Amino acid sequence: MNNKKGRLIVIAAPSGTGKGTILDYMKQQRPEINTSISVTTRQPRVDELHGVSYYFVSRERFLEMIEDDEFLEYAEYIGEYYGTPKKPIYDLVEAGQDVILEIEVQGAKQILSLDYDILAILIVPPDMEELERRLRGRGTDTQQQLTARLERAKEELAQSSLFTHIVVNDDYIRAAMEIMDILDA
Repeated sequence: MNNKKGRLIVIAAPSGTGKGTILDYMKQQRPEINTSISVTTRQPRVDELHGVSYYFVSRERFLEMIEDDEFLEYAEYIGEYYGTPKKPIYDLVEAGQDVILEIEVQGAKQILSLDYDILAILIVPPDMEELERRLRGRGTDTQQQLTARLERAKEELAQSSLFTHIVVNDDYIRAAMEIMDILDA
């Protein structure tokens, strides 16, 4: 029987930095990678599927999940809730498997306080102009939401000292390879 616990690997980034794209590439290269699926109250984007991209739930259901202590971490971000369900993560870690948590910086701060072997990686944009270009390119936010995301990104980037590694996403393949090297070290 395996008594070694797995690691929690936090990969956090401001919205629009490309963490989802990087993780998608990593999963193509290494299908054995375990990643968490977050729960959110926001509406799905065109290419997102329930149970694959996120678990999409109502605000009422999310609040019930908070009340029932079902989250490892959760945060409100630009008017919507996001959270990582505990049970699937604990099951994998207790079975000795590493799990990547793709989360926002606010959630990462909650995870870093847990009593687990945690590797914390922050993905950052090359600069704020590039981040704004990426967010505008999505075409999913109002000007007010875009402004809020950019302000939040500045606050999150100011907390980079919480992380053991910082990876610049100037090219998603290069950034993914750098993260895989960090995981292998």
